[in-house]
Amino acid sequence: MVKLTMIARITDGLPLAEGLDDGRDLKDADFYKQQAKLLFKNLSKGQHESSRLSIETGPYYFHYIIESRVCYLTMCDRSYPKKLAFQYLEDLKSEFERVNGSQIETAARPYAFIKFDTFIQKTRKLYLDTRTQRNLAKLNDELYEVHQIMTRNVQEVLGVGEKLDQVSQMSSRLTSDTRMYADKAKDLNRQALIRKYAPVAIVIGIVLMLFWVKNKIW
Repeated sequence: MVKLTMIARITDGLPLAEGLDDGRDLKDADFYKQQAKLLFKNLSKGQHESSRLSIETGPYYFHYIIESRVCYLTMCDRSYPKKLAFQYLEDLKSEFERVNGSQIETAARPYAFIKFDTFIQKTRKLYLDTRTQRNLAKLNDELYEVHQIMTRNVQEVLGVGEKLDQVSQMSSRLTSDTRMYADKAKDLNRQALIRKYAPVAIVIGIVLMLFWVKNKIW
């Protein structure tokens, strides 16, 4: 099953479009999106050995194709047929070039072609069920073979886990900072309550003490 789809310009790694979803069917969606962005960053530095590559990452595979300095990337379950994944990317590439080809080089902001999500979602649905007659025909089509497409591990591609560790450390730091700020906020609220009600408590205490003394004397 296709889990994630992203398109980026490899001259600078700028994300151009993304298949939007609510993330409910993908655990750790943000982590894998961060991996994809790191891949784009590496590609922008010329660190790629092939225009077509499969990359193993946890229980999934990234598959990408590079054409006219644009990278079309998807992430699928391990069991999803490699041939269908690349056919899916080819369909996206053809339409993206047709609709946006003249504007790709001049795009200046991230996700400038976010409206392309409509086509991504429509095409993704066609590839969801590998058992449909359409997809079975594509699997049997000998005109498009993927046997020669190499497979790499994501740690190899990103630098023996170094960059992934940076992502994990960044995530841990953010979690730690969030807890620290939450604790500080609680302390500040507690101090504010003390400052607000302490004088009232003191006055009430003095009044009660005076009543008690008065009753003792009388």
